[in-house]
Amino acid sequence: MVEELQGDSDMDPVVGRVKWFDATRGFGFIVSDALDGDILVHFSVLREHGRRSLPEGALIECVPMRLDRGLQAKKILSIDTGPAVAPPPRPPRSTSKDVDRKALSESAGNYEPVEVKWFNRVKGYGFVNRVGEPDPHDVFVHMETVRTSGLGDLQPGQRIEARIADGRKGLTAVELRSDSSDEQ
Repeated sequence: MVEELQGDSDMDPVVGRVKWFDATRGFGFIVSDALDGDILVHFSVLREHGRRSLPEGALIECVPMRLDRGLQAKKILSIDTGPAVAPPPRPPRSTSKDVDRKALSESAGNYEPVEVKWFNRVKGYGFVNRVGEPDPHDVFVHMETVRTSGLGDLQPGQRIEARIADGRKGLTAVELRSDSSDEQ
């Protein structure tokens, strides 16, 4: 995706607004009144700012380069997320197909240590495994459970604690919290 940065010599810095950025694909575009055409922003130029993505609407000052395929940000000078567009609130939904979370929570055991096998925010789910189980079974984790736990993003190998219930499709984590051994 990233073209070799062998275009024109450095252009003057410009300020633009993030049109969109897809964190999964690792790139997005900035629009600036100072230039014709969108400016490609690859996540690799965000590293020095400790970021892997940009929120829509954020103001970005960058040094663009003109390449064969168009404009690309060579360097990001500043990021102002103040004017970023907040994602619209998601309305609560409830259908007869939804899992009865209260019933699952009532049937769940005590918190026990688990390790994140994988979790994908885009897909909205992932799996954990019980720690110390010789033949670990995957335990399903839904994005809503992660969201209500306040844990943020789950990373493979991360140790947390979960209350696990036997749902209609198998084992399901119904509540999560930080691993208490991390707090010691």
